[in-house]
Amino acid sequence: MSFNWVETLDGTWPAARYERLGPFQLRQGQGGGSRVSAASAQGPVCEADIDAAEAAMLAMGQKRIFCLRPGDEALDAQLADRGYDILDPVNIYACPVDRLTDLPLPPVMVFSIWEPLEIMRDIWARGGIGPERVAVMERAKGPKIGLLLRHEDQPCGTAFVAMHGDVAMLHALEILPDHRRQGLGRWAMRAAALWARDNGAQTLSVICTKANDGANGLYRALGMEIAGEYHYRQKV
Repeated sequence: MSFNWVETLDGTWPAARYERLGPFQLRQGQGGGSRVSAASAQGPVCEADIDAAEAAMLAMGQKRIFCLRPGDEALDAQLADRGYDILDPVNIYACPVDRLTDLPLPPVMVFSIWEPLEIMRDIWARGGIGPERVAVMERAKGPKIGLLLRHEDQPCGTAFVAMHGDVAMLHALEILPDHRRQGLGRWAMRAAALWARDNGAQTLSVICTKANDGANGLYRALGMEIAGEYHYRQKV
């Protein structure tokens, strides 16, 4: 599927502040992780441009981290020569919303809630998604929702879904370890699709690291297709 996943990502998982510096778009993440902190190129880059971007990121109190997309091969090589390591190559999956709205949700399995309940914040926190990343969710300006999953009468998982234009993107899917391999990820995606459909979305998308075999297998099994990819380079 084809859609502008760069705009969708920034729209549904936004940085606290954006700044244009030469050919780079800088992001101030305020502790919200790589997606909201990485600089990305908007055009050809010279070594002095990288120097300026590095200085600006350090001045923000952030690591020196760049997001590399298809077409950024020259910058990728420049950063490799500077000693930057590759971090978290990811796949972006997408499918038409209607592909995942053909089955009703099991009763009382998924609840759609915003603002997040304390139990949702706790589940996220146990998976390493702390207050700084919840603040990213709170910054999203379009339609958005939190999903609370239950299994065996217990809260067991949560996720965040937001829209940009007619594309919904799911983020921060976290299932507690004792409840994994029970098909809950599938139902979370179907719940996201139902919410997205009801809010006018045409496409459902999700991002996962290429190293996460389970998640990649889940999204492929649901009929989702790779719509893009990127990776980071970071220098500690």
